[in-house]
Amino acid sequence: MKKTKIDHYTDKEALEFHNSNKSGKIEIVSSKPMTTKRDLALAYSPGVAAPVKEIAKNPETAYDYTTKGNLVAVISNGSAILGMGNLGALASKPVMEGKAVLFKRFADINAIDLEIDSSNSEEIINSIVNFSKSFGGINLEDIAAPDCFIIEKKLKEKLDIPVFHDDQHGTAIVVLAALINSLKVLKKKKEDLKVVILGLGAAGAACAKILKDFGIKNIVGFNSKGLYKRADEYDHSYWLEENLNPNNEEGDLTDCLKGADFFLGLAGPDLVTRDQLKNMNDESIVFALSNPNPEIMPDDVPSNVSIIATGRSDFPNQVNNSLAYPGFFRGLVESKAEKITNEMKVEAAKAISSVINEDNLSEDFIMPSMFDRNVVKNVS
Repeated sequence: MKKTKIDHYTDKEALEFHNSNKSGKIEIVSSKPMTTKRDLALAYSPGVAAPVKEIAKNPETAYDYTTKGNLVAVISNGSAILGMGNLGALASKPVMEGKAVLFKRFADINAIDLEIDSSNSEEIINSIVNFSKSFGGINLEDIAAPDCFIIEKKLKEKLDIPVFHDDQHGTAIVVLAALINSLKVLKKKKEDLKVVILGLGAAGAACAKILKDFGIKNIVGFNSKGLYKRADEYDHSYWLEENLNPNNEEGDLTDCLKGADFFLGLAGPDLVTRDQLKNMNDESIVFALSNPNPEIMPDDVPSNVSIIATGRSDFPNQVNNSLAYPGFFRGLVESKAEKITNEMKVEAAKAISSVINEDNLSEDFIMPSMFDRNVVKNVS
């Protein structure tokens, strides 16, 4: 298997990128001409009164007279930033700005980043509810478990616009898409797979759910407490109880990797070894997705691993949420969807996987490029 690095970027280059020309990555521009006195009168006073009165009479017309229908709020409290942990709301702003930029670049959706400086889930929920009328959708990001589950669940009950926690569902969608194409390459059947997930937080729980919805039956999970056995060990057990199947498995990660076909790492850097992965079946699949440093580097996997994927752009087979959420939200805002279903997420994964013609799939090419226009088109 070929394991060729693609690119690498230094911290200095990244900092210069964020500070060049103008600080940060986003700005707001007018979609209407603002060149004459008449333009200003129509945009503000007195012209703005007409749409105000129409919206007061019929709130649905906000989709006609404002940006609501094509505006997403990208929200975090910075409690689980990328692979770096709880660094606070302000530190999460570069990530949220990045999400906003990608929404615009790939799906032509306007997005505003909103960092909420609170660790109280009820306070966060109330904040979002109170400003939600301005938006056509809510994208939650980098919020630690179990709060991310609580916040999303409550918001879905309270709001009439879609709520999408990307660390959960964006990750689940792209993981399933990559797995679908891996199975095509290796000519394996989903019904025969033994899956081992390391990391049962937001992403791990959602991946367990979507894999089960797809038809995979044997899913074993680990976190810092070891092998998942009882629901009461986990604050978000309502996600895990019905989706993980420990069966008769016993022992540690090394033991449970014996006879496994698919290892999914969502826990942190350097948490699985070459020797442990040797216990997996021949032509096995490893997705080591912690960022920026994966559970194992691609160059370190043993020969029985046929397909290795990471979340990084400097190795082949990048499994990245950015392949999912722009097209997913494009479809949501165009349809004015109020809720997101499990079926939508599975179909989105199939749509991403279908971008690559089966004749072009290979062990080093299981995921399309973000720059492929068919990704957003197929998913939406």
